[in-house]
Amino acid sequence: MKIIKVFTQWFFILCVPVLLLSASLGIAANCPWLYKYGFDKYEVGRATGLSDAELEKVISGIIGYFNSGERDIYIVVEKDGAPFVLFNEREISHMRDVKGLFRLDYYLCLGTLVYALAFVGVNIFIWKDRRGLARGLFGGGVLTLGLMAALGLGALFDFESLFIHFHLISFSNYLWMLDPSRDYLIRLFPQGFFYDATLFCAAGTGAGALIIGGVGWWQMRKSERVSNKSPS
Repeated sequence: MKIIKVFTQWFFILCVPVLLLSASLGIAANCPWLYKYGFDKYEVGRATGLSDAELEKVISGIIGYFNSGERDIYIVVEKDGAPFVLFNEREISHMRDVKGLFRLDYYLCLGTLVYALAFVGVNIFIWKDRRGLARGLFGGGVLTLGLMAALGLGALFDFESLFIHFHLISFSNYLWMLDPSRDYLIRLFPQGFFYDATLFCAAGTGAGALIIGGVGWWQMRKSERVSNKSPS
C-alpha cells in the first residue's frame, strides 16, 4: 500500500503542471479579451486593413472554429466594401494543425483533472491521508512554479528561439512559415502576440500553482501542529 501511495502522489505532482498549463492554454485560446488586447497593441487593424467590427468577427470565428467539429476554418470579412475570404489554403491547413493541438490540450486538461480529483477524493475519503494530499499539492505547486519560471526566463531572454523550437516540435510540416506580404494569419498574429500570450499563460499557471502549493503548505503546517499537540 505504501508503494501505491508514493506512486500516486508522485504522479499527481507531475500532473499538476500539465493540468494548470493546459487549463491556461485553453482559457487563452477562448479569451476574446486577449485577442482584442493583442490586436490593439500590434495595430492589427492597420496591418490587415480590417475594421474593429470585422476583427471582432475574426475573433469570434477563430474561437468558434476551435470549439466546433468543422475540419476547416472559413471566415468571410468585409474589406474595402466587398466580401473577402480571409485565409488561403496554406493558412487553412495550418489552422487545422493548430486545432489538433488545442484538442490535445483539452484532452490533457480533462485527463489530468479527472486524475487530480480522484487523487484528492481517495486521500480524503478512503485513505484519510490529508498529510499525503498536502505533500502532493505542495510538491505540484513547487514543480509548476519552477517550470513556469524557466519558461518565463526563456521567453524574456530568447523568445524567438523558443518560438521556433516549439513549432519544429509541434508540427510535422512547415505550413507555419507564413509570408506577411500575402498571408493574413501572420498579420493577425505577429510574434509579439504569441510572446504576450506565453507570458499570460505562464502567469496564469503560476497563479494557480501558488494557490495549490499554498493550500498544501498550509495543510502540512496544520498537520504538524496537530501532531505536536498529540500526546506521545
